[in-house]
Amino acid sequence: MESRVPDLGSGVSRETRERLEIYFDLLCKWNPKINLVAPSTLPDAWFRHFLDSMQLRDLAPDDWQSWVDLGSGGGFPGMVVAILAQSEKTDRSIMLVESDQRKAAFLRTVARETETPVEILAQRIEALGPLSADVVSARALAPLDKLLSYAVRHCRAGGTLLFLKGGRAKSELSDAQKNWQFEVTESPSQTDPAAVILHIKELRRV
Repeated sequence: MESRVPDLGSGVSRETRERLEIYFDLLCKWNPKINLVAPSTLPDAWFRHFLDSMQLRDLAPDDWQSWVDLGSGGGFPGMVVAILAQSEKTDRSIMLVESDQRKAAFLRTVARETETPVEILAQRIEALGPLSADVVSARALAPLDKLLSYAVRHCRAGGTLLFLKGGRAKSELSDAQKNWQFEVTESPSQTDPAAVILHIKELRRV
């Protein structure tokens, strides 16, 4: 598949762009074998997956040092964040949690081929010890109530949760507020008019 790279913005260096192009090529090569993303989305993967994931960089606090991406799958958004962070020359740690061994193997291949420092944790989320991350992210993993039960274990006190959510975000928020208290800001998605990014802080059980 031809790589039609869109304008990624002035803040994306040539080296970062090249790493993302390598990532795209690997995604196209591996996807028929292990279904990392819906096949119908591959022709528009730059917009649907890469740019969608890149939105989180500007929503995260500037001083974050550790980031955990839950249920990373094909690496969206976690691997994209890791590639972007590499260009910033800061000492940050990024962990991608993906229990599917084949998908974890794909993520390790992307990390190796793009020379991106990232830790791949091929375990179930609930089996991991607390990771105490400054930022916890997830995309298309679980309904919000379930997602919060995962995230509360791995986000440090005062940390930030960033979740990409689709058209059911309002109802998921309503359901989650029956069991959780939190502060939430909704940012409109730049890639899907029906989607939002939930920016959650001060999470605690009711």
